[in-house]
Amino acid sequence: MIRAPRCTREYLSLVTLLLTLALVPLYCAAHSRPQSVPQALTADQIVSEMVSRNKMRAAALPDYSMRQICSLQYRGFPSDRSGEMILNVHYTAGGKKEYTLVSQSGSKLIVNRVLKRLLESEQEAQSAKNRQETALTPDNYTFSLAGEKTTPQGRYYILGAEPKIKNKLLFRGEVWVDASDFAVARIVAQPAKNPSFWITDTHIEQQYEKFGSFWLPVQNQSTSRIRVVGGMATLLIQYKDYSIAGNLKPGMQHQAATAQ
Repeated sequence: MIRAPRCTREYLSLVTLLLTLALVPLYCAAHSRPQSVPQALTADQIVSEMVSRNKMRAAALPDYSMRQICSLQYRGFPSDRSGEMILNVHYTAGGKKEYTLVSQSGSKLIVNRVLKRLLESEQEAQSAKNRQETALTPDNYTFSLAGEKTTPQGRYYILGAEPKIKNKLLFRGEVWVDASDFAVARIVAQPAKNPSFWITDTHIEQQYEKFGSFWLPVQNQSTSRIRVVGGMATLLIQYKDYSIAGNLKPGMQHQAATAQ
């Protein structure tokens, strides 16, 4: 019989696999380019536009800085725990990120075993090989057009995304693509492969917003149920106070949207 404390520790170490998956879409940050496109598009046409513009956008993204707030709450047996880590992040054009720890609080187990591993996973995900293997492209996913939706924020194509292999860093679910910029605005998904026996029923939602000419992440939330002990773990990553070189006027800052 597996003791509950051991189960909890194993879950907290394995959840970092899920965090890497949640961070993959960060590389869709994008610069918009005016272009005339047909009103009625197929899934293949939408994906082709998204991929080609993403390449251009990744190349055009300049230096930027922001504040990243990572928090994890575990509710369940043997006890509730939570932890938070706040980082200043500086992105250098070309893909390199530098992190400065501002503060950490809460459970040392969560901070040291999970949130700091989250940072390591994010750094590993920046490699060219990992970005290629997890990119939102036809090489990694089969896309279908699930519909369109208009909200007060704009019009979106909704793509169904199915991974071509059961890679723990890929997902299956919905990708919302802005109909004007062909940039990823929202992802609602679950892992393509369950990263652990202890994890079940995982839901991931990532949101992006437009800053001047660029689409950047503002919030990612992952919720997982824990098998056997029946606990619930919620990871929330918020991206705030963006400052983009040559793009935002001095003093312009953004506060991440609250969870819907």
